[in-house]
Amino acid sequence: MSAVSASPAPRHEPLRNDWTRGEVRALFELPFPELLHRAASVHRENFDPAEVQVSTLLSVKTGGCPEDCGYCPQAARYHTGVDATKLMSTEAVVEKARQAKAAGASRFCMGAAWRSPKDRDIPKVAAMIREVKALGLETCATLGMLSGEQAGALREAGLDYYNHNLDTAPEFYNEIIHTREFQDRLDTLGHVRDAGMKTCCGGIVGMGESREQRAGLLQTLANLPAHPDSVPINRLVQVEGTPLAGTVELDPFEFVRTIAAARILMPRSMVRLSAGREAMSDELQALCFLAGANSIFYGEKLLTTGNPDTERDMALFQRLGLRPMQIHEQGDNTHGSTVHADIVEAHAIDGQARPCAA
Repeated sequence: MSAVSASPAPRHEPLRNDWTRGEVRALFELPFPELLHRAASVHRENFDPAEVQVSTLLSVKTGGCPEDCGYCPQAARYHTGVDATKLMSTEAVVEKARQAKAAGASRFCMGAAWRSPKDRDIPKVAAMIREVKALGLETCATLGMLSGEQAGALREAGLDYYNHNLDTAPEFYNEIIHTREFQDRLDTLGHVRDAGMKTCCGGIVGMGESREQRAGLLQTLANLPAHPDSVPINRLVQVEGTPLAGTVELDPFEFVRTIAAARILMPRSMVRLSAGREAMSDELQALCFLAGANSIFYGEKLLTTGNPDTERDMALFQRLGLRPMQIHEQGDNTHGSTVHADIVEAHAIDGQARPCAA
C-alpha cells in the first residue's frame, strides 16, 4: 500500500522500519482532513481512541548540566534561574514513589540532568530502582548517555524503560546541540535495547526546523530497530536565557500534522503530548487526540487532591468523552498500557516545572 493512499491501513498491518524521507514528507503534505482521517483510523486499529495514558516525571537531580542544548533551562551555561541540586536520597525518592502508587500509578520515572551518569552514580540510581520495584511499580529513568555496562547495571537493578530523545533530525541536530553527536544518542538507545529495556524516545518541534527536518526526525524514529514504546512530541517551551528564546512559534496545525504523522509511522507506540502542553488551547489538544495522541504529561506534581492543572485536564477529558487509561495487572503488557502517573518536582520557572528533555 502506498504511504499516501487515501485508504486506511489494513488492521494489524506489519510494523515498518524502512520509511523513506519522501514517504514521510508526503504524509505531511496531505490535505489536513485526509491526514487526520488516516491517523485516526490507524489509532483506532491499535488502541481505544477514548483512552489516554496519564504521565508525569520526578526530577531526582535538577540543573547544572554541562551540555549546551539550545532549548534547555537546566544547562549550567545559561542564566535561566534554575539552581543545580544534588541527587535526591533513595529514601526521598521512595516516598514520592509511594505517593504515586497510592494515587494509582503503576510506573515511576526518575530523571536526572546529567550529560551522562558517572559510574559512581549508577549504584545510587540502581538502589532507587530496586526500592521502587519493591513497591510493585514499573520503573523508568532518563539520565543522559549510557555505556553498555551502565545500561546493563540499570537493567539488572530492574529498570523497565529508558528515555533518551533524538531531539531533532540528524541534519538539524548541530544547529541545536554541540556537546554531543547525534550518533551518541543512537548508541545509547542501542545499549538500552541490547540490555533488554524498552525505549521512550521522541523529539522537540518548533526549534526553527523546517517541515523537511520534522519529517527527518519522525523518519529516524520510525526506522529505529524497534519503534519506541513511547514517543514524546515536545513543543518548544521558550525559556528566557536559552539560545532558542525568541524563536518563531510553530504553527499549531503543523504541530497536529507532526502528531498525525507520528501515529501513522509508529502505529503501536504511545504518542505523547509532552513539553509545551500547558500553553496549548483545549481545541489544539482535542485536534492532537483526534490525530492519534494517546498520552499526556499531567500536572506539575502528583497530589491526592486536584490542582488547577489537573482540574483543567479532567475537565477537558470530560468535555471530550476521554478517560485515563486504566492500570493493568503486572504482567499484562498489552500495548505497554499502564497508567504512568508519576511526579514532577523540577525547579519552577515562571511558575512552571520544566524538566530537561534528556
